Formats: sequence, C-alpha cells, structure tokens
Amino acid sequence: MNVKTISTKIRIYKIAECDNEKKMLIEKAQEATQKAYAPYSHYHVGCAVLLSSGIVVTGNNQENAAYPSGLCAERTTLFYANAQYPADRVVAVAIAASFNNSFSREVCTPCGACRQVMTEFENKGGAPFKVLMCSDEYVYEVDSAKDLLPLSFGADSMI
Repeated sequence: MNVKTISTKIRIYKIAECDNEKKMLIEKAQEATQKAYAPYSHYHVGCAVLLSSGIVVTGNNQENAAYPSGLCAERTTLFYANAQYPADRVVAVAIAASFNNSFSREVCTPCGACRQVMTEFENKGGAPFKVLMCSDEYVYEVDSAKDLLPLSFGADSMI
C-alpha cells in the first residue's frame, strides 16, 4: 500500500492587513452581498473576480423556491466573467457573506461545486489564481483553487 499526504497552505490575516488591491476586491465582494437574492436562506454571498485585464466582475447568490435551481455567487460571477470577457484569465477571487445585514463572523468558503468550477477556470486560464475567503474581520487566502479541491476532476482525468 502507498500513502499520499495532501496538505494545503492557508494564509490567515486581518482584512486591515491587506494591500490595496486585495482590500478593493474584498470590498467589491462585500458590496455584492447586498444585491444577492436570498429570500429563503437569508445568507447573502458576494463574489468579486479580478481579471487579467484589470476588470473586476461581481456577482452574488441567486436562490429559487424550486431548490436547487438557484446558483452560488462564485459560479454566477465566474460564468458571467467568462461570457463577457472570454479572453481574460482569472487573477483572484474574493468571497464574502452577510446574514441579517451583518457580515459573517465565519469565513465564507465555496461549496464543492464552486471549487470544481474554479479549478476549471484555472485550467482554462493556464494559471492558478488566489482565492480570498472572508469573514467580517479575517481573510483565508490560498494560492490556487486547486488547494481547495485536491484530486479534482479535469480534462486530464478523461484520458
């Protein structure tokens, strides 16, 4: 038997410690929570994606009474970014959440489906991108979406 160890490096720091680019991206994600359509869970998630051209695209979760017809903020934002700017690669993604009009005290992490979609966009762009997962005060940062989904499924899985 062989054993494979998988580990992920996560940098944890306060939002106040971020450089201007990261602060801006986090603020955009936080602003996007205000436009989420979440009448059932009341958990408003916002996402901001920085593209290689410098454009920032935002989106949020969109719920539906016929669950699971809604869509998470990360996928809404990434799909929109790709539809509007298909030649741009993703440089960074910031995710934030609010509940009852307050930013979450817990770091907002993407679901499994969003992690899979993020790894697809890394493959498409040919480079990893930073993922910033935020709470009201802290950021968890990884260097690649693949850090959040080791052993992910991709085009190379189909050979």
